Order: sequence, then structure tokens, then C-alpha cells
Amino acid sequence: MAKTNALKDLLEITKDEENGLVFEKNVSIPRTGELPIRCNVYRPIAAEGSKFPVIVTYGPYGKDIPYEKFHPQSFSEVNPEHKSKYSAWETPDPVYWTRQGYVVVRADERGLGQSPGILDTMSKGTSECFFDVVEWAAVQSWSSGKVGLLGISYYAGSQWRVAARRPKGLAAIIPWEGMSDYYRDRCRHGGILSDAFIRFWWNRQVITNQYGKPGRAASKWGEDTIEGDLPGDILRENRRDQNEDNAANKFRDDEYYSSKEFDLKDVEVPLLSVANWGGILLHLRGNVEGYTWAGSKFKYLRFITGRHDLPFYYHDEVEVQKSFLDAFLKGEDSVGWSEPGKVAPVSMILRKGNVGFNDPKAEATYKRREEAAWPIPRTEYTKYHLHANGTLATTPSSTPGKKSYKALGSLEDPSVVQFTTAPFEHDAEFTGHIVAHLNVSVTPETVSTDNDIDLFLTVRYISSDGKEVYYTGTAGDPVPLTKGWLRVSMRKTEEADPKNRSYLPYRNYFKADVQPVIADEIYAVNVEIWPSNVIIEKGGKLVFEVASGDTQGSGLFLHKSESDRAKSKLAGTNHLHFGEGFENYVTLPFIPERP
Repeated sequence: MAKTNALKDLLEITKDEENGLVFEKNVSIPRTGELPIRCNVYRPIAAEGSKFPVIVTYGPYGKDIPYEKFHPQSFSEVNPEHKSKYSAWETPDPVYWTRQGYVVVRADERGLGQSPGILDTMSKGTSECFFDVVEWAAVQSWSSGKVGLLGISYYAGSQWRVAARRPKGLAAIIPWEGMSDYYRDRCRHGGILSDAFIRFWWNRQVITNQYGKPGRAASKWGEDTIEGDLPGDILRENRRDQNEDNAANKFRDDEYYSSKEFDLKDVEVPLLSVANWGGILLHLRGNVEGYTWAGSKFKYLRFITGRHDLPFYYHDEVEVQKSFLDAFLKGEDSVGWSEPGKVAPVSMILRKGNVGFNDPKAEATYKRREEAAWPIPRTEYTKYHLHANGTLATTPSSTPGKKSYKALGSLEDPSVVQFTTAPFEHDAEFTGHIVAHLNVSVTPETVSTDNDIDLFLTVRYISSDGKEVYYTGTAGDPVPLTKGWLRVSMRKTEEADPKNRSYLPYRNYFKADVQPVIADEIYAVNVEIWPSNVIIEKGGKLVFEVASGDTQGSGLFLHKSESDRAKSKLAGTNHLHFGEGFENYVTLPFIPERP
């Protein structure tokens, strides 16, 4: 158990007539044989004995850190309907939701804010705490017994894990841009460590809020710990550092990663998974795969566009959230979510035209379409073949050749080869999963048993005017259509696994799966590229890019670890091979018009 000072009880209860709620601050949630979890409770002002459904969030960013302090620029752009003095980053606003007849419980994750314990984000232990928070919320005197989960990013990804544990009272979840696979979605893209975002996130948003950390109030980052500060050596002892743990562990069967595993089929509550087409380096894949494999009878997949922080608060999107929660937490179903077949399982935004990026008004012009399933049943998976002359075409080529590029590229010094289609003669929609088949080799600077190849793939859209079309990325940055990655020593696929599909290769990424990469030996590999959507307009082109490191559109999510991408194993020259027996192509999901 974590070391802490003697526990105190500083519960504060305020009746806020102006905002129509009762605010209970620093409520302690008891845990048998364990330290408590602390939360804030926001209840509608109502007659004694009134009961309401409950929306719970549980996460690391501080129940007492105001949104306007956490990210001032973002808060200034939030829909005013969801801005109050109680607003917090990536969570539902209590004033709005209590007015809709919900109680909001906002809990500090174990080891963070006012919750004592071991700081171990996204772990089995902290998920067990979340389980207890949900069950506690379901049996309080003000609770109807039905609990829903709603939140962005961390507050979404944690929903999958706790829902798979099936806590009593959990009635519905809305993971809004939330990964469902810690290893593949967040930490190791294709086996390659995605270290830059983890470092930024941990250092700015997590460790700054550790329970017992001195100076939080002075730095206007929440409030000081109720029980007082803890010395540096105890703080270090009381946490697991994601930077260190992800660097030290490489494989999915390492205890660090395997302990975080769960089975999506165990998620049985009604589910609305919200995926952002622009989230091509963190959450998009997890929302799609989470929806695909969840065991829920009522499950829905909704695609959006826009920045990571703002669409959650858009008026129309909140109406979707509210109608879904009303259906399963209140029994008030005005839409038909709880009626089999009434609501289309898949609702998607169609990205047509060049509306720019980080422009909500312009993106609002995108049209929405409903589909009966994911992947779209009428998908025609079409091979676009790479030719040694740099073209990308539906016709194969047996012309021999080789395209070489420097290994170990980076965003600052990219090393890229590109393949471009002819201008499209008609509009064409591509929506769904993408996979590339490549024949690759490396001529290393230093021959060793540790040689390897890191593949960084990107799909780009060039409009008829010759300019690349950029879309809104997670942080409002310009991103291409999509990206994919693979460390070639991790190329082994699980052919017999039901998750291995022709359009999406499945890998275990286990220690025993590592295969040698021998100098100048050619390897055929299938590379997963994250799902995407675009309507190519007449005259537009697609570009398929192969690189040896991060390229434009990677944003905060760079792969820069010098130990993971060591020169001793990656430096040299990479090659793509063409000719008889060396077919290279990217399979794209063409969507014909409905009959």
C-alpha cells in the first residue's frame, strides 16, 4: 500500500442556488482494506429522497483543476452551454447535466489529486478502483441505481476496461475518442515506441497532479493535498512512471502490458463509441476496434471530425449523448436506441472537399450518412499497385526495380518514397480499413543480429488544384488521411485468429514472435494502416508514402526514442523491391454508391 500522511475528512457541502445544484466536495469513497478514492458530487437541487441516474468520470487530471486553468485557450472556445466554474478538462459539465436530471460524480484517480494510493495510470489496479467508484455511485441515497460513463480520451479509454469488469449498476457507456488497446493504439504503433506524446502527457498533465505533490495551489494547478505534502522519495515510491515503463517493456506479453489486457467481448452494456477521423495516431483505431469486438447487444459507432477537445461539447453532439443516456439510464428513448434495428449501428461524417483544418464552421458542411454495419457491407477492397517509376495504379507491374531510401529518418530529416495515382476521372469514396503489402530489405551500416526496419506509411490526398488536403488533427494540427507503422522484426501475423482479417492483419507482438531481419534479405510484410474516409473528387490524386521515420502529420505523436530506434539496429539504407514475385500494393476500401 502507498505511503501517506494520516487521512483527514474535509467534506464540504454547498447549495449553489444560482446553478441549481448541490456541490459535495472531497467525498471519500471507502474501499475494503484499501485507501479511499475521493470525488466531487454534483446533484440537482431537489426534494429529499429524490433519486437520479448518475454520470461518473474517473481520471488523472484533477477534479479540482478548473478547465480554464488546465487549458485556457481550449476553454475559451468551448460551447458556452457547457462552460461553468465547475468545468474540467475532457469531462461533462456538471451545471448542464444536473439541469438535465443527472447526478455527476467526478473522481480523482488513485494516486492523483485528492485520492491517496499508487499512481499507476491505465493499470489493472486503478481500473479496480474505478469499478468500486461505479458500484458506490449506484447505491447512494441520491442514485436511481443506474450509472453511465461519459468523457473524452483518458476518460473514454478507461470506460472499456471498467465495463469489461461489469460493475453493478453500470447501464451505458460513451467512450468519446478513447483507445481500447493500450499497446497497439497508444504505446507501440506496429511495435514502435510512440514516446513523445507519452512524455508530454505524463510531464504536463499527470505527474503535476500527483497526490502529495507540493506547490499545486501555488502554481494554480488545483489544490494542495488534504493530508499535506509528501517528500520526494515517497512520491517516487508511490508512482509507476509511464515513460520508464514503456521504454523498459517492448512486448505485449511483458507483465507491464499483459496486466492491462481485457476482453472486449466482456463489454455488454449499451455502447456508443465515438471515433474521430482525424485521430490517426491515438484513439481512432481503438474506438473502431472497440465497437467491432464489444459484446454489447446495443452498440453504435459514430464518426466525427474536428479537434480532440471541442466536438464533445457541440450542441448537436451533446443532444446525441443525452438521448443515448436518457434511453438507457432513464428509460426515456425518444430516438430508438433501445429498440433493435431502429437506429443505424454506424453513423459517419463524409469528408468531401477541402474545407481546411481546425475550422469547426467549415467542417460542419460535411454531410453525415448512416450505414448498417462496419465495415460497410458493400465495400470493394481494391488493390492499388506500387510501380518502380513512382506511380500507383490498379494494374500490377512485373517490371523489376528497386527504390531505396535512407533508414532512420525523422520529422526533421525525413527520408521518403512516394507513389501517386493518376487523376481520378470520377468522384470516388474510400471508407474503411487499409492494408499495405510490401517487399522490403535493409542494407545496414553495421551488420548484426539486431538489424531491423521501421516502416512509417502515410496516405495523402491531393486535390485537383495540386494542393494536399489537410484535415483537423487531435490538437488542431494539419494531418493527412491516415498513417500506419510496422517494425519488420514483428511481422508475424496470427493467421488463425478471428481478429486477423484480409483488410486488417492481427499480430500478438509477443517476445516469441520476433523474427530476424538479415542484411539484404527481402521480406514480404502486411502493414495495418488505420481506417479512414475520403471522397476523392474528379481530378484529385492519392499519394502513398513509405518512410523510415515520422513525417508531416505526426504532430505530438512522434517516435523519437533513441534507445527504441537505435542507430546500431536501424541505420543504413532501406529498399522496396519490384518485379516478378515482388508485388507491392495498398488495398483501399472503395465504396460504390448505393443501388
